[in-house]
Amino acid sequence: MGGLGYAASMEQFSPSALLGYCREAEAQGFTSIMASDHFNPWVPSQGQSGFVWAFMGALGSVTNLTFGPGVTPPGFRYHPAIIAQAAATLEEMYPGRFYLGLGAGEALNEHIVGDYWPEAPVRLERLMESIEIISKLFTGKKIKHRGEHFKMEGAKLYTLPEKAPPIYIATSGPIMAYRTGKFTDGLITVGAADEKLKMLVERFETGARDAGKDPATMPKLLQVKVSYAETVEAATEAAVRDWPNGGMAFPKGDIREPEDFEAMAKLVRPENYKNRVLISPDPDEHVAYLQHFVDLGFDEIYVHNVGREQAPFLKIYGEKVVPALKWPERSNTAQIGARTAN
Repeated sequence: MGGLGYAASMEQFSPSALLGYCREAEAQGFTSIMASDHFNPWVPSQGQSGFVWAFMGALGSVTNLTFGPGVTPPGFRYHPAIIAQAAATLEEMYPGRFYLGLGAGEALNEHIVGDYWPEAPVRLERLMESIEIISKLFTGKKIKHRGEHFKMEGAKLYTLPEKAPPIYIATSGPIMAYRTGKFTDGLITVGAADEKLKMLVERFETGARDAGKDPATMPKLLQVKVSYAETVEAATEAAVRDWPNGGMAFPKGDIREPEDFEAMAKLVRPENYKNRVLISPDPDEHVAYLQHFVDLGFDEIYVHNVGREQAPFLKIYGEKVVPALKWPERSNTAQIGARTAN
């Protein structure tokens, strides 16, 4: 069986508050956590941006859930070797419960180091080279690396888990989906039209087969956005007020400042959320929405409730949504939550 995950928005809540929400998510039947890795919030009013690696260290202690970043971009704020060290440490502390989610990054968080912000193809090159470095370090060998984008001299991880954590890659295009299947352990993507999701899964599975792997054993993770409240009006107001970036239907990777998003947020209207965020007070609509993605073949679905009121959302999901979802039987190796039981 698969499971429903909780998307912990570090941009919106203090780490201490989020730890409480994650504990409540576990009590309500959620199986895993995907925690965002931001240096800045999307807009200043979201008000937070705690350090996700410190948060995850505490998260493993106060819950029994599987968890990981959704996602960390190597090569800008973090050298890939530091990410490898952090990931190996968490997996050693919490065996079988950590996954390493990686992505190409966004200027909003990565421009702070003051370097040139590269074009998307270069960012993907940096990501692939980072994956190579991290995978080599997970072997425990001393590594020397001279690549196009990174250098390492005599790097070795002395603290290693019994088994390296799996590496999952955030992808939204066919080329990276193929590379994700070929070179890593699983796929992360976000809610989109069925045609796009099917294409990404197909390319991911093709890459896996070309590398001699069985794609049925490789997890596919999906994050979706919802806005739950007791009325449609309240749910709509929460989405527009608390998550205006969710109504922006354009690429955001090159926008640098929360204040820039804030200026654009003035143009966001409720109709901009159609097919991007489920806005509904009806638990049955939430069940139908999520079940559709389960039926498309995703092993884990992480739900981000974009409004501030997390407690009512978690309660209604525990009562009405989590028990109603029907997950097909799949190989345990294709389940994130199942890793804790193996």
